[in-house]
Amino acid sequence: MDTSNINDLSEVVEADRIHVWHHLSQHKQYETVDPRVIVEGKGLRVWDATGRETLDAVSGGVWTVNVGYGRESIANVVRDQLLKMNYFAGSAGSIPGAMFAQRLIEKMPGMTRVYYSNSGSEANEKAYKMVRQIAHQVHGGKKWKILYRERDYHGTTIAALASGGQEERKSFYGPYPEGFVPVPHCLEYRSQWGEVADYGLRAANAIEEVILREGPDTVGAIILEPVTAGGGVITPPEGYWPRVQEICKKYGLLLIIDEVVCGVGRTGKWFGYQQYGVQPDIVTMAKGVASGYAAISCTVTTEEVFEMFKGNPNDPLDYFRDISTFGGCTAGPAAALENMRIIEDEGLLENTTAMGERLMGNLNALMEKHAVIGQVRGKGLFIGAELVSDRTSREPLAEATVAAVVGAVMKRGVQIGMTNRSVPGFNNTLCLSPALISTADDVDQMSDAIDGALGEICG
Repeated sequence: MDTSNINDLSEVVEADRIHVWHHLSQHKQYETVDPRVIVEGKGLRVWDATGRETLDAVSGGVWTVNVGYGRESIANVVRDQLLKMNYFAGSAGSIPGAMFAQRLIEKMPGMTRVYYSNSGSEANEKAYKMVRQIAHQVHGGKKWKILYRERDYHGTTIAALASGGQEERKSFYGPYPEGFVPVPHCLEYRSQWGEVADYGLRAANAIEEVILREGPDTVGAIILEPVTAGGGVITPPEGYWPRVQEICKKYGLLLIIDEVVCGVGRTGKWFGYQQYGVQPDIVTMAKGVASGYAAISCTVTTEEVFEMFKGNPNDPLDYFRDISTFGGCTAGPAAALENMRIIEDEGLLENTTAMGERLMGNLNALMEKHAVIGQVRGKGLFIGAELVSDRTSREPLAEATVAAVVGAVMKRGVQIGMTNRSVPGFNNTLCLSPALISTADDVDQMSDAIDGALGEICG
């Protein structure tokens, strides 16, 4: 059915209601209200089946559409590539795959190899499999445990959930595989050690304590988000990352950085870890790599990691015996190349830094007006505002009230996000991650909508 010229979309909405199982949705509501169907996007704005226009301050709902909607040049390169060669398994190469890998590595000093798959969850799974195979082939079966941080999120598969620090997302999906061990989070606003003079150092040292408890010869890697996303938009305290790097080197841990959200410009640099002077062993990425114009994810490694899978060419089990079917699609790297060109040619890293500072300033100004804002934090166009019922005690605002604020913002024509299904009792942070093309007017519209919503809901 061609829907390109349909004026009455009621049939589409009804087909959606009857047949589509939406992500992260309680469907009981659709017995009495219509599901939302997005029809068109341009720049930062989207239109739904009712014709309603919304400024999208969450880049497709989940921090993805970094260069905005309606990019004809990306659509054109994808179309041209599909006509020429749409797919071949990743056991062979492709022109866009080779060329994007080269361009990507240029942005990542110290990294050399790109492994393609099709989602952030899968990119992290590949990293875990690398760690486990290295444990068997290099460490005699030892160093197989993988550390993860409370509040961090690494995907939706069983293994990715096992390594996730968001207990509500993990509920009812266990039992989980062994060997994934949590370390404390690093949110100073919610200090786990009371008043600490050098909180970044204390939070990092907590990782060493876990390593010593588990046994250094059992721990092979740690996976961390450079800025925690769905767990509360948590920027690391000063001194945290240098100490983490030091600990990894001391105990021979591979450092895996999950850039699925932060990667490809979101923080104002190509990658979030580059804000903190870290040198990872493995980097995973997805969402903004092609801004949602095609499915693609990458697991990027150093040459040292890559070389561990070439030890004995006569051993049929020695190499990395993994495949991702849709890692062989050429649309992803073709779209990613054009996405990267747009970011460079339009100066979007610089714009992200400037507009991020403006949005942060606007929200900090709102703190003087709304006592419900406990803290504003973030990096680039990746910002959170934690809402509290009392600033002194820092009692989190009830999740239902935070959701009402998000709804009131939406009523004012702006879509933002919030932490939800994440950390029990602490799903109280408003999340903003608009496209990197945001203008001053866009940013002001977002903060004005939040201002009005807080006044309406919280008084």
